[in-house]
Amino acid sequence: MSGATMSPPRRPWVNLAKDRGLIAIIVVFACLLLFVDRISPVPLSYYDVTSLVSSGAALALASVGQTFVILTGGFDLSAGAVISLVNAVVGTTPQETTAGQIGVVALGLGVGAAVGAFNGFFVAFMRLQPIVVTLATMFLVRGITLWILPDPGGAVDHALTVLFTGTAIPGLMPAAGVVIVGAACIWLVLKNTRFGTALFAVGSDSDSAHAVGINTRWTRFGAFVLAGLFYGSAGTYIGAQTGAADPLVGDPMLLQTFTAVVLGGTLLGGGRGGAVGSIFGAYTLMLMINILLALDVSAYYATIAEGIVLILAVFSSSLGRNSQTLQSLRHARAWLRARSSGLLASQVITGVSSAAPLRARGGTATTVVPWQRRHAEFLRYTTPAFVSFVLVVVATQFVYSQNIILSLQYYNSLLVLGTFLAILALGQGSVILTGGLDLSVPWTIGFCGIFAAGLIQGSDSATIWVVPLTLVMGVLIGLFNGIGVAILGLPPIVITLATDGILQGAALLFSGGTPAGFASPVLRWMMTGSLLGLTPVVYLVLVFGFLAVVLLDRTVFGRWVYAVGNSPRASFLSGIGVKKTMIGVYVLSAFCSALVGVLITGFSGQASLGMGNDYLLPSIAVVIVGGTLITGGRGHYLGMIGGVLLLTALQTLLSGTTLPHAARDIIFGCVVLASVLALRDR
Repeated sequence: MSGATMSPPRRPWVNLAKDRGLIAIIVVFACLLLFVDRISPVPLSYYDVTSLVSSGAALALASVGQTFVILTGGFDLSAGAVISLVNAVVGTTPQETTAGQIGVVALGLGVGAAVGAFNGFFVAFMRLQPIVVTLATMFLVRGITLWILPDPGGAVDHALTVLFTGTAIPGLMPAAGVVIVGAACIWLVLKNTRFGTALFAVGSDSDSAHAVGINTRWTRFGAFVLAGLFYGSAGTYIGAQTGAADPLVGDPMLLQTFTAVVLGGTLLGGGRGGAVGSIFGAYTLMLMINILLALDVSAYYATIAEGIVLILAVFSSSLGRNSQTLQSLRHARAWLRARSSGLLASQVITGVSSAAPLRARGGTATTVVPWQRRHAEFLRYTTPAFVSFVLVVVATQFVYSQNIILSLQYYNSLLVLGTFLAILALGQGSVILTGGLDLSVPWTIGFCGIFAAGLIQGSDSATIWVVPLTLVMGVLIGLFNGIGVAILGLPPIVITLATDGILQGAALLFSGGTPAGFASPVLRWMMTGSLLGLTPVVYLVLVFGFLAVVLLDRTVFGRWVYAVGNSPRASFLSGIGVKKTMIGVYVLSAFCSALVGVLITGFSGQASLGMGNDYLLPSIAVVIVGGTLITGGRGHYLGMIGGVLLLTALQTLLSGTTLPHAARDIIFGCVVLASVLALRDR
């Protein structure tokens, strides 16, 4: 043998394993395309292909943007809102000249990039949770959008429509295809740069990436800026495609972007995937919806299909030796062994057969600690909400020039309006205390309200059995979420967002698109009547608040919630039922949402589509403003009540001004960001 160095044998299957997600989605896309061709009365033509490419281009662009964020281990909940904002800006900006048309495209991209930079600043440099930042941004941007364009309207010049949706190469390449190919090329170029390497490194292990010299902050910041840039391109494209603007056009695309990214093989949690797969994922999702329409399946099933596909895609991508599902099976087996041996499941898994109880050291002398010192942390994080509430009440006194401070009617109205948030705070707050988040609140409220009203139909006798049935329905929804998080190991944001989409479709199917039910007289009396000078629901919320404090402060379940939020692993090794606790908080959240759905129906007299849409951010805001740590483990229900009073009083104050309704979303978003910054652990 010579001294020449032998090169290692080439193993092409290594790259195949690395890109298995991309290969799989390409195969699925091709199979679906062939299936569409088979069920079509005539073979697919250039016109059909052009239509498919054009209709899915906006989703593909938005999915590319979402991919950048997810690759770094984050989530961007503001994607749909940014698309709507850019669409509104493009549709309301003059563009009669060529310079104006170029300028409006640049403006759309710039607005998207600016919002991305806003998100990136708070996530990368202020080190806030991406979910909270982008959720607050979603409402901030939505408020700005509705301020710019309250209703669908505006106009996009025909020249832009031809540019983006016309034909680039007659008979061969539509203009939308050029846009998508350009997006893919941008990704392929960036992927092979230092920034692209940093994206994957930060998503795989941020600490290790920082240790080897990668600037993790600027990498995250750049990912959000690029995401905003692609959201801006999606909003601009939609404007050119439709020729007009819609302030809510991007809302349905949030669930779709996550589904497309996961279908394309990008791993939630970061470190693996790519934008090319997300593009194929977007078009695969569009093909699935087109197949449902071709088979004459109601369009109401679209969000149900998207939610189910997202869950299945995330579940399949998470399967492996160390997957949560297999761990749950191992724990179940350990529990059975432990039960037969009289041990804890953690003792069987870790090999610890016994544990000596902790004993107090020293004598019996005790030191009396002053109440203020014992509750210093509680006072530090809950007092600001109540102090701010008092300031808002004083401000309301000056705005209305009436005796508000001593008015029983004012406080009664506050409690009635705050009832919904006070109930939601227990459920959402319990989920947040464990380190999770429940995004299925809006359509759990909507579906349960529509379900209850549709069965009650104004009958007091029907109310007796419909209300408990609706609450059981809420428990089942929460059980579905909890099993997804605790047993299957799905990210809370994914399973609850998918559930929200599924419930939206279920509500549309149940009501036929037009809810027809209405509340019974007893429900109306509960929400609008009078009992000893107060609205009856006030007594209900006072009792509910007392029970909520007892549940979180004086029960084993409450102590488990805090323990799991601080450290799930340490909690498990201590014998705490971590999975049972996780399932329990999601069941509690859905139960509270179902109850709110019933009460809103009684308050308004009937149910309506989207009746819960206004309660997602406020349900999180009251918890955070009340001093609860967004990452879990710290908080108190009394603090959440302070947040409820503050936001309800603030809403009442705003209703007496000339500010538009959209200003509420802007203010709520700012309040959430300010609270997270002020109350975070340093």
